[in-house]
Amino acid sequence: MAGPPPEVVCVGESMVTFLPSRPGRLADVPAFTRAVGGAESNVACALAAAGHRARWVGRVGTDGFGDHLLDTIAAYGVDVRSVRRDPHRPTGVYFRTDADRATDAHEVVYYRAGSAASAMDPASVPYDTVAGGRILHLTGITAALSPGCRALLYELTAPRAGRPLVSFDVNHRPALWRDGGAPEVLLDLANRADLVFVGADEAGRLWNTPDPGAVRALLPAPRLLVVKSGDGPALAHERPADGTADTVTAVPAPRVDVVSTVGAGDAFAAGFLSATLRGLPARDRLRHGHLAAAAALTVPGDLAAPPRRAHADRLAALDDAAWGRLHLGPGWTSAGTEADEEVRTG
Repeated sequence: MAGPPPEVVCVGESMVTFLPSRPGRLADVPAFTRAVGGAESNVACALAAAGHRARWVGRVGTDGFGDHLLDTIAAYGVDVRSVRRDPHRPTGVYFRTDADRATDAHEVVYYRAGSAASAMDPASVPYDTVAGGRILHLTGITAALSPGCRALLYELTAPRAGRPLVSFDVNHRPALWRDGGAPEVLLDLANRADLVFVGADEAGRLWNTPDPGAVRALLPAPRLLVVKSGDGPALAHERPADGTADTVTAVPAPRVDVVSTVGAGDAFAAGFLSATLRGLPARDRLRHGHLAAAAALTVPGDLAAPPRRAHADRLAALDDAAWGRLHLGPGWTSAGTEADEEVRTG
């Protein structure tokens, strides 16, 4: 393909998502707004919006929803030329409420069984379409879609010469794992990656180990393990090149006036990966993850415009006391709100 190679390649399913027009049960919501959603394409879009060369590799139907996905994701600046169209299977869609995923009020209904993306496998996603970048980003969602998708993740995480840094977000979605194999498969895939993102809550559900230190004992292979704790600190366990004991860095999350939690984990991964590409230290990588997540938390959809790089760099460079006073609300990333007054304290 012409042009410079991507810095990051993200592989997985993207779907058309329908956002509710008002709070309440799906049965009571009268109308929905169309958007796009998908963990891997979310990360690609956020990285492209932050100025990186990102490629999304997936599979969509030859339907109007597939057209919408490709047009929307490409509009973020993402390279979608490796996406394949399937004339026999539809593009996946899903509907959700606006309640927090962690509460019983949250509802999501997927129409993705038999989707075009579920037909991905090692034969249909040649390795040369994902090679060449500095980072290959994958998530556990893909492993749940079909046996072929699971085989694809095992192929992409296999040791090989010249392999890019493999980033893996555990991203456990219980509703997708009907065979009950999630704990073993996700643990195995995570231990084949170089960089792993996992929430303390999902580690507790999957492996009964919500303590970050215990999670590291279960995941000794990755060079870097990031354990997120919702609105609490995020911890980076990083093994030095000489193989000595981990360096552990903890960074608290800023206070955020939350509009919707959907997409925040993907945004955190994108912010962290952006800072990784720039060679920033662990503290700043975690802070950029928190800031990108805060951008997603303060909008209703899966995707949010990230803060300008200079803006994020200024906030990431705050001293610990000033960082601890950060309080971000809707619109904090918008142009014209980047003076000191945009960071509320107290």
